[in-house]
Amino acid sequence: MPKQTAVLVTTIHRGVFFGYAAKIGGKVIKLSSARNCLYWSNDVKGFLGLAITGPSKSCKIGPKVPSLILNDVTSISEVTPQAVIAWENSPWSL
Repeated sequence: MPKQTAVLVTTIHRGVFFGYAAKIGGKVIKLSSARNCLYWSNDVKGFLGLAITGPSKSCKIGPKVPSLILNDVTSISEVTPQAVIAWENSPWSL
């Protein structure tokens, strides 16, 4: 299995997703163990903060799916090890 990189992906449709990608680049990307961010709070400091520190307890993070193919990709950011831990441990907050 190819090495996968933890990434944060945005799309033209305003989607923000976290997952692991074996191939990075282009307008289409396949993520494994993918989750989406429906809302991020001010303490995250914007969507790029999701790649640096990950979601906080105030964010709304959807459940994980085994794999996801995203179209119309507008950005792909590598995710820090600290942010990976936050994404992996982030439950939906009410």
